[in-house]
Amino acid sequence: MAFIHEDFLLGTKTARRLYHRYAGAEPIFDYHCHIPPRDIAENRQFKNLFEIWLEGDHYKWRAMRSNGVAEKFVTGDAAPRDKFIAWAKTVPQTLRNPLYHWTHLELKRYFGITDLLDERTAEKIWKKANEKLAAPGLTTQGILKKFKVKVVCTTDDPVDSLEYHRGFAKSGHPTKMLPAFRPDKALAVNSPASFNPWVEQLAAAANIDISGFSAFTMALQKRHDFFHSQGCRLSDHGMNHCFADFCSEKTAAGIFDRARKGAPVSALEHSQFASYLMLFFGRLDAKRGWTKQLHLGALRSNNTRLLKQLGPDTGFDSIGDFPQAQTLAAYLDRLDSENSLPKTIIYNLNPADNYIFAAMIGNFSDGTIPGKIQYGSGWWFLDQKEGMEWQLNALSNLGLLSRFVGMITDSRSFMSYPRHEYFRRTLCHLIGRDVETGSIPNDEKLVGSMIQNICYANAKKYLDFPGVA
Repeated sequence: MAFIHEDFLLGTKTARRLYHRYAGAEPIFDYHCHIPPRDIAENRQFKNLFEIWLEGDHYKWRAMRSNGVAEKFVTGDAAPRDKFIAWAKTVPQTLRNPLYHWTHLELKRYFGITDLLDERTAEKIWKKANEKLAAPGLTTQGILKKFKVKVVCTTDDPVDSLEYHRGFAKSGHPTKMLPAFRPDKALAVNSPASFNPWVEQLAAAANIDISGFSAFTMALQKRHDFFHSQGCRLSDHGMNHCFADFCSEKTAAGIFDRARKGAPVSALEHSQFASYLMLFFGRLDAKRGWTKQLHLGALRSNNTRLLKQLGPDTGFDSIGDFPQAQTLAAYLDRLDSENSLPKTIIYNLNPADNYIFAAMIGNFSDGTIPGKIQYGSGWWFLDQKEGMEWQLNALSNLGLLSRFVGMITDSRSFMSYPRHEYFRRTLCHLIGRDVETGSIPNDEKLVGSMIQNICYANAKKYLDFPGVA
């Protein structure tokens, strides 16, 4: 039997029945990812397996470095084929790492390849995959059709023109590509050298002279309005932790003015400024009926030597151990007390915080809509089988699993859509085991409908994007 077979990860008869009847055929609602909108709009055709598989995948880069592969073959100037061979030599060393599962699931689903990847099979796999990539079915738009992706939400800076979203919307493709508003750079007053050039970009995008703080917030609101006009209904923030040093507009304006002059901003002032803006963004989202996403807990760019050499997002981030509960509660409570708390999805990166996040969502679900505050899927270092099960178990014990809005791709790679299959198999294995041990009823209608909803329908209903059939 091939390693990736129809019952992969499905450990019981009930799990197999649930997956094949209720999960496997569901379409994908991918409401958070980092794939480039340009690649979708221009229907990029990848030249080889390196381009689609290794070009921007820092999961694989970390594994290759851990295996002693020189940076030349990771992000350096080695030929694409040589980089792929270096990856093929690494794959056998990834046993019990989720990369081993993902690698072979992706080879099977994209190219029909069932061989295990290693140094011996590398040339054969390289040749067969490259032949398949030359066909129209595996262009970026072909991939979206192949995996039945109904919606894909990219991650976009407020200064982005969204030109590729507009162009793709005219293509007639069945997938909707929508932007998500990610204003992280607006908080970065503690780094005037990068903050000030970005403010100038914001001024140009909003066509406003940003002479002070009120003009700054007006420009951000204009860009929020523009994103809304382009179908955006989702914001996103990547932070170590929530900010809850709330301050007056006057205080925030003073901090802004100092940063604009290039003066240093203290840690407290940065927190005050960010706290003010996060309330501002929360109010905008609530007014427009958007959903807010909070990605919390990453400790980024730990290797300063390689950060200088390679830049950010190249595989040197980690799990942080920031205190989360108090500031997260304070932030959500402040918006709730103003009746300005939007639908919110919170994602954590430290598994020690699973129960903190799962418990937090119940504090602010107010009966207006089911699952108003969501505990998001296992993210980044936790988007593997064990991490998914931890998240599902914490949510089940402290909240309503039945209202969960399901999996996201959260990837820069067009090879990542089988992550949804991986999640669905994990979900069905978990639930199937509970049925067979008698922990939940052997009622296929009850259990099957819950699984179907988690795979697609809950996200569609919760996010309520216009025009999604």
